[in-house]
Amino acid sequence: MKLSVRITHDFGGFRLDAAFEAPAGVTALFGRSGSGKTSVINAVAGLLKPDSGFIRVGDRVLLDTERGVSVPVYRRRLGYVFQEGRLFPHLSVRQNLDYGRSLLRSPPPGQFEQVVETLGIEALLERRPGALSGGEKQRVAIGRALLCDPQLLLMDEPLAALDEDRKAEILPYLERLGAGTDIPMLYVSHSMAEVARLANTLVLIEDGRVLRAGPAQEVLSDPDSVPVLGVRTAGATLHAVVAAQDEDGLTRLDASGGPLWLPRIAAHPGNRLTVRILAQDVILSRTRPEGLSALNILPVTVTALRLGDGPGAIVQVQAGDDVLLARITKRSAKTLELEPGVACFAILKSVAVAQAEVGGAGDLPAV
Repeated sequence: MKLSVRITHDFGGFRLDAAFEAPAGVTALFGRSGSGKTSVINAVAGLLKPDSGFIRVGDRVLLDTERGVSVPVYRRRLGYVFQEGRLFPHLSVRQNLDYGRSLLRSPPPGQFEQVVETLGIEALLERRPGALSGGEKQRVAIGRALLCDPQLLLMDEPLAALDEDRKAEILPYLERLGAGTDIPMLYVSHSMAEVARLANTLVLIEDGRVLRAGPAQEVLSDPDSVPVLGVRTAGATLHAVVAAQDEDGLTRLDASGGPLWLPRIAAHPGNRLTVRILAQDVILSRTRPEGLSALNILPVTVTALRLGDGPGAIVQVQAGDDVLLARITKRSAKTLELEPGVACFAILKSVAVAQAEVGGAGDLPAV
């Protein structure tokens, strides 16, 4: 199932003009505060009626201003998860979840058990919201939205109100949910680490306009995306398989470009992971360096170079089947004579890749 969005709206001093398509899985809307991300999902939800536009989920048209079609909110068959769980405080977790099911004439058999298991909330069913942590409340809120049997799931910064420990608690569940769903999920976040870990598709929005939309890995590794992503948070992702847990506390990953060693990851050999590597944590060398403390050295080929307005440059390099970004100075790029086609080596620090930047590990115990 696919979501198609094409909307324009004049807020007076700010104009929203956005068009993109979101396939099944997680589509992240990313941009600075005030760029229009929440306005987009509110339009999809029916909470904002655009001046003009067209919104379709699968074969259902939710909005077509030219034909005068605007499906009411309660008939759009969507689930909406806000920054705060917004659970009913006087009801138990089970009763909050049942509220979602009560909106259906005939709930799908086994759906309740499946959602509860996916989100890991079996032990919470008889508790009241006041006895839950922030991460537990958000998992219950997501479960309630799913039990409405939506054709579309909207999440507006669902982790923004949580501390880092609670975010780490809930991220594996969101990851599992995104990988297992056949419906579109729109996910708004200011955290690039969340977006890189969860999103299949990425939509970059700036000043109400879509600057780039496409597969997340391609958008993240595009040097032209860096001005929107931010030079400090810009980075690319690569796919790897857990090869071994070494005795000295490091985990070896096998990527297409070569082996990588990271601080111990809670994953078993054979698990497939997605690792995000920040551009500022990549050093380039024309020759293979020796005598360094850095363990991760990959042979790469320069594929693109973007010079910034200041002294910096972003270099895109190919590492096997994956693409990485390196943030260096223009002077270094000139000294190294970097241009597309030049072979060199990318040096990555093991400690530069935090476990929060590693996706796909699930909730396995530490080895």
